[in-house]
Amino acid sequence: MRKALFSLAISIACVTSAEAQTAPSQSPNRPAAKLAGARIAAVPAKPAVKPEGIAPVSKSPLPTFYGNTYQRIAAAMLSYTTIDLRGGWPTLPKTAQLAPGASGPDVVTLRQRLIVTDDLAPDQDKGELFDEKVEEAVKRFQSRHGLTETGSIGPKTLAALNVPVKERLRQLRATLDRISELNFSFGQRYVVVNIPAAVAEAVDGDTVQKRYVVVVGKVGRASPTLTTTINAVNLNPTWTVPLGIFKADVRPRMRRDPSYVSRMRMRVLDANGKEIDPKSVDWKSDRSPNFSVRQDSGAGNALGAVRIDMPNKYSVYMHDTNHKEHFSQDYRFQSSGCARVAEVRDLAVWLLADNPGWGRKEIDAAITTGDRKTINLAHKVPVAWVYFTGWVTKDDIVHFRDDVYDHDDDEVKVSGLSPMQTAARSAGGFVLQSAETKPMLKEVSYLDSR
Repeated sequence: MRKALFSLAISIACVTSAEAQTAPSQSPNRPAAKLAGARIAAVPAKPAVKPEGIAPVSKSPLPTFYGNTYQRIAAAMLSYTTIDLRGGWPTLPKTAQLAPGASGPDVVTLRQRLIVTDDLAPDQDKGELFDEKVEEAVKRFQSRHGLTETGSIGPKTLAALNVPVKERLRQLRATLDRISELNFSFGQRYVVVNIPAAVAEAVDGDTVQKRYVVVVGKVGRASPTLTTTINAVNLNPTWTVPLGIFKADVRPRMRRDPSYVSRMRMRVLDANGKEIDPKSVDWKSDRSPNFSVRQDSGAGNALGAVRIDMPNKYSVYMHDTNHKEHFSQDYRFQSSGCARVAEVRDLAVWLLADNPGWGRKEIDAAITTGDRKTINLAHKVPVAWVYFTGWVTKDDIVHFRDDVYDHDDDEVKVSGLSPMQTAARSAGGFVLQSAETKPMLKEVSYLDSR
């Protein structure tokens, strides 16, 4: 039996981690420093070099979303609340640009900042030199925040270091609220798309088998959160243009360029699926169309060569793309709501593991024929599209990403509870705290009871 997650005094105390940065789209990173009371995590080996044109992602086997994600986030909130009650963490000057070999008072502040979140060991609080230990601590911090692990303090890392602890609490609290609203059954094998991190994880037995770079919805066309099951893989799919994209993109372009539909290898179909002449359509009308627009499969198709089907009310799915240039970018919020997946054929192979005769060789061969093919999964795979701006992995490392859609404030307003109240309720504990008395804090790491 696991011991209780929390030790309670008149107020519960722990220590925690720092925050996210300006490029939320980078994928989840390697494990970084643990919370106070725990041993400093070693810096894992650097990720293997990805194929050209694909941003690097973490090689950690630990999933973003798992059975007790909720409890671990609640525990982290107690730690962050303690930091908040103590006045937060030190901030660096906005002009600070530090690199290994630098020295001075800003390095002292940097050391103190990293120690608060256990990115740097407590015994490293002295000294003005940006040495190897500080460099490795910076990399740990960058890893947890989806930043390129340079070991130096550039503008993005500086911005992340200076995010107030209250903002980090807001991110954890909003993520906690979202989890409570999810209705998801974890299977032996499941897929998670974390939208703020712009990654997808293929999980088997609580272990990430592969982590994929994805491109998700742009601001204004946000990818939705959802839970459903993946039931089929489509090879050489056609693309029926959704109504929203038709109104926002196709119709305006047809007004400017009557040849657009033909050039994009699109067909206009009536209610019975019969093709009609685009010239017969009144493209200037703003009424909802009584026809559909479908793009042929093959070269130039918006879905590429593979679509992964998952029934849901938003009509979104995971798919290939002919715009692969976005996979190399840190900011990967470029789609109209669906999730474009780098190395999507590898994901298709993983999904079809229980379908004999559908390995990578067979999938490639079937795509080469140009024929449309739907392969129903022998066993459906649960999938969750989540919006986690703050989360905790099983090694008790806290990760953050930017709230690119500005969802966090909305979630927190609905709850109405303070961060401490939310964390305590979620943890199944209690907090005794008088408005007239200064909180009495006992230093207890929530990790101690594990």
